[in-house]
Amino acid sequence: MEILTDYLVFLLKVFTIALAITVPLLLIIGSSKSKSQPKGKLTITNLSEKFESMGNAVKSSLLNAKELKQFNKEQSKEKKKKSKNKDSEKRDSAFVLNFKGDIQATEVEKLKQEINSILLSETPCKEVVIRVESGGGSAYAYGLCAAELKRLVDNKINLTVCIDKVAASGGYLMSCVASKIIAAPWAIVGSIGVIAQLPNFHRLLKKNSIDFEMHTAGAFKRTLTTLGENTDEGRKKFKSDLEDLHLIFKDFVKEQRPQVDTDVVATGEVWQGKEAIEVGLIDSIETSDNYLVGLSKDVDLFEIEFVEKKNLSEKFAFSMHLVLEKLVLKFYDLINRDRFLS
Repeated sequence: MEILTDYLVFLLKVFTIALAITVPLLLIIGSSKSKSQPKGKLTITNLSEKFESMGNAVKSSLLNAKELKQFNKEQSKEKKKKSKNKDSEKRDSAFVLNFKGDIQATEVEKLKQEINSILLSETPCKEVVIRVESGGGSAYAYGLCAAELKRLVDNKINLTVCIDKVAASGGYLMSCVASKIIAAPWAIVGSIGVIAQLPNFHRLLKKNSIDFEMHTAGAFKRTLTTLGENTDEGRKKFKSDLEDLHLIFKDFVKEQRPQVDTDVVATGEVWQGKEAIEVGLIDSIETSDNYLVGLSKDVDLFEIEFVEKKNLSEKFAFSMHLVLEKLVLKFYDLINRDRFLS
């Protein structure tokens, strides 16, 4: 047992030394390469063809040999017919984007590049569909997301937002720009409100005889602080700023969706399904896949995604993150496995 322990300690030391040598090298190589390499690239997927091939794959697997031969012959004829009539019967195009938001709306750069590609292509576009999933975050970051989507609307492009899980607070702020909002039956929308919270350690510092000084120019340069002593005047101003931001949020929703009574919905509450339709937050109930499959029958549907290229150091950090995440999940699974056994 002692030999095994020593061996494990030895392996740990080797691993630590290897990391100490490898990480700085990767950082140096990655930073030098990142200057010359493009930051990302666009990937475009033909969803119309993808949906069609998925349906044909299932259909062909259920046919016997004779039926399959006939089916393949019909498919071949259909392809030849499509290629001949490609120019004369060209269908309208529509594009699909995806946005998965966090507190800082870090995917806004990705969204901007995707919208740039659509607008710069100057391709006739019947519709842009964006699948939004976000519980909200920074009002300023999501305000930028809304402004980016507004560019499509300003260019006379029909914008449809699909919500499968949640588009609350900042997520709804960017969604309300669309001419049509579709949500899945259990999707959460709304939460039109503003929240801010921060701890204050002033009493703890004072108890331990630690002084903290902060100097500002301007009466309200800093309203609340985490380390200094907060005043009633500062709290009042901070609350006033929140109310102003909430009013801007309400006015923006009212401007984009005049049918919404903001006095009813701008309370911070969330809404689902039929209730969300009744208060005007969404237009219909449907999953994004169902909507896209139906749309693909009438238009050529393309999914656009801007994929950011990672340098070596970023790839290494990401792979380490995945390894640690898997280890934590596996450990959690081992601990809780017996709880679900009968």
